[in-house]
Amino acid sequence: AYEGRQATWAHRLTSAGKRAVSIGKLHYRDDTVLGGFDETIIPMHIIDGLGDLLGAVRDPLPVRHKTKSLSEELGPGESSYTRYDRAITKAAIQWLGETAPKLEQPWTLYVGLVAPHFPLIAPEEFFAMYPPEKMPLPKAHKPEDWPKHPWFEAIRKCFIWNDFFDDDKRRLATASYFALCSFLDDNIGKILAALEGAGFGGNTRIVYSSDHGDNLGVRGLWGKSNHYQESVAIPMIMAGPDVPQGKVVSTPVTLVDVFPTVLECTGTPRADEDLAKPGRNLLTIAQAPDDEKRVAFSEYHAAGAASGAFMIRRGRFKLVHFVGMTPQLFDLKADPEEMNDLAGKAEYAATVAELNAELRKICDPDEVDARAKADQAAVVEKNGGRDAVIKRGTFGATPPPGSAAKFV
Repeated sequence: AYEGRQATWAHRLTSAGKRAVSIGKLHYRDDTVLGGFDETIIPMHIIDGLGDLLGAVRDPLPVRHKTKSLSEELGPGESSYTRYDRAITKAAIQWLGETAPKLEQPWTLYVGLVAPHFPLIAPEEFFAMYPPEKMPLPKAHKPEDWPKHPWFEAIRKCFIWNDFFDDDKRRLATASYFALCSFLDDNIGKILAALEGAGFGGNTRIVYSSDHGDNLGVRGLWGKSNHYQESVAIPMIMAGPDVPQGKVVSTPVTLVDVFPTVLECTGTPRADEDLAKPGRNLLTIAQAPDDEKRVAFSEYHAAGAASGAFMIRRGRFKLVHFVGMTPQLFDLKADPEEMNDLAGKAEYAATVAELNAELRKICDPDEVDARAKADQAAVVEKNGGRDAVIKRGTFGATPPPGSAAKFV
């Protein structure tokens, strides 16, 4: 969990005398970590400053029994998360209407909404928009259609979500997820209306993104925790002054690009240590021709990962490197659904080699994998050892402020 040691864009803004405020989910270590913000309003952080300790247990992977709850908490209604999102939206509207107009310096507001996120319980008015019986079943949801790969066989034995789903529940989960997306859209619309009503609609740049997607039953997988597009592809939408309207950009971007974007859009200088960091201003990327040679990178070492997984995306191709296991290669232009793994085909050997070389420009995957496992083993040992951590169990989704975690 973030402990405040690495500088954020909020640190740079407040150091330059500009206001930076967060409302909602942050997922830092605890309330003592401000992350550079002047103020954090109703923040949500990891449990007990520790979070999901079970995710640090790797060799061998444990069975996560709490995953059963995903199939039980579905359909119309309210959850602690939908109530929390309503509170976040209310606080954002209030801040924009009451505080922002009084500020003399430029300000940046981060709003961390939770939806769509399990539990897949959606407010009735939005759930009614998506009749479950009309929902499509996830692609490749049958075991015979799953990719035969040891990394995914291991994660399914750890995250046993799919064991509790039938087709009716799959459709119900899809309807609930879509409804939560519409619930999110509604909250964002209210916040943007408040921005406009406060007189900032014409001079404020807006960036909307997410932290991850959801497999939603595809290939028998749920949640995130891998590099398929369902999990790793996220929205990135900009609006405001100097942002080209109605333009779709194909250049790969990542959340790393948000750091320079916020600094440059607010006229805040980078520190010397920032200059070597990856990332480019999204506004500059949006105004330029598409760059097919730009590389997007991601890595995963947490819950369910039998070994480190590393993703390199360049142009139409995406390589997923699994330490100690065979890689995957997908042509996202010809096969956007990632149903045809090309890694073992001789005619794509050069592409695999080129993308592997790009990966090694960024890191040594074997060294990073070993370091991650060593760090996690140290955390497990510090908290009583493997047996004690497994006995502690896990809690599913982090509870919002005022709610208690329920361990299983």
